[in-house]
Amino acid sequence: MPPQPNLKLAILALGLGAFAIGTSEFAAMGLLPWYASDLGISEPQAGHVVSAYALGVVVGAPITSILGARLPRRRYLAALIAAYGVMNLLAAVLPGYGTLVGTRFLAGLPHGGFLGVAMLFAADALPRDQRAKGVTQVLLGLTIANIAGVPLAGVLGQGLGWRWGFALPGVLALLAGWLILRLAPRVGAPRDAQPLAELKALRNPAVMLILLVGAIGFGGLFAVYSYLSAAILATTQAPGWAIPAALSAFGIGGTLGSILAARLTMRHGTWGAALRLMLFMAATQAFAAWAVGNWGLMLASSFLLGLGSGMVVPLQTRLMEVAGEAQSMAAAMNHAAFNAANALGPWLAGLALAAGWGWRSSGLVAVVLSGAGLLALGLAWWQARLAGDQLHDRPARV
Repeated sequence: MPPQPNLKLAILALGLGAFAIGTSEFAAMGLLPWYASDLGISEPQAGHVVSAYALGVVVGAPITSILGARLPRRRYLAALIAAYGVMNLLAAVLPGYGTLVGTRFLAGLPHGGFLGVAMLFAADALPRDQRAKGVTQVLLGLTIANIAGVPLAGVLGQGLGWRWGFALPGVLALLAGWLILRLAPRVGAPRDAQPLAELKALRNPAVMLILLVGAIGFGGLFAVYSYLSAAILATTQAPGWAIPAALSAFGIGGTLGSILAARLTMRHGTWGAALRLMLFMAATQAFAAWAVGNWGLMLASSFLLGLGSGMVVPLQTRLMEVAGEAQSMAAAMNHAAFNAANALGPWLAGLALAAGWGWRSSGLVAVVLSGAGLLALGLAWWQARLAGDQLHDRPARV
């Protein structure tokens, strides 16, 4: 990408869009007990609101990648994040459980396309051997959202009503769309773009196996985090500030985790970093199950869960290596895989809770999912070995 005078400001605008997305996505989990109570539904039923959003991401990622292949990137990104803002505002004002599920599904549609192209934009601005840093620049918008945006949405939700937790990211998303239009470089649409060619990524075994790692492996993270607020309220006598503190702790862990994951990826390569982070995730989920009933330990487990979320960095970097010309599709589908996990984890944890297995069961479900993610990672490594990839090359230390 050639130097542009507005490049840094444009990346900040993209980061604001990522901040809005992170706030909305994770606030829906933190506010789950409140909208469950207000709408008169059980907490496992309220988990369907989280899963509906995740399914929207899964459905929307390939569609937005195809539709946006021939559009100018500036307008494409601005339109996606503006649509995201509108759907969040509708979720905040329309009544009823069914409309909340529907608007959350629609809000998920532009998620993958926006973040996928935004990460490519940032990665292309850096030398090839520092692409992980470019991915991290955008991901920091998501993780910082968990430090500030999600706790703020939680405070607004508890004090003024849970609908404010969706209104806040809706307004931020609309602001991000306006800033992108104003600040992003005016680059025309790719002349040789072939939208249907992006589907080649979905026929590439190397791409699909990495997506499988994310779709299964991250399920454990969401199995625990989606019900963390409810578990604290149900099993402890925590003070009122404990829920926002737990949400913020997750964000702090996620921010540090993204930075450390980028360093791990550059030092140990994608495979070494992914293996270390997956093992770490499994350990933190086991700790989360053990910590239930002690709100101080549950706050600590929230931080550790966030620290492991940096797993997305080596997975995204690996996708860039194997996706060939279908970079936009692969980047968007990485977020689709992440949100497939967001649907799978809460659903399985909800089944365990509905069966009466207790609040510790979400952590146990998480450990099983992380174990399955490790198996998927092993399959991806084996496929790469059979394909003749140089598995042991390590980028220069930083």
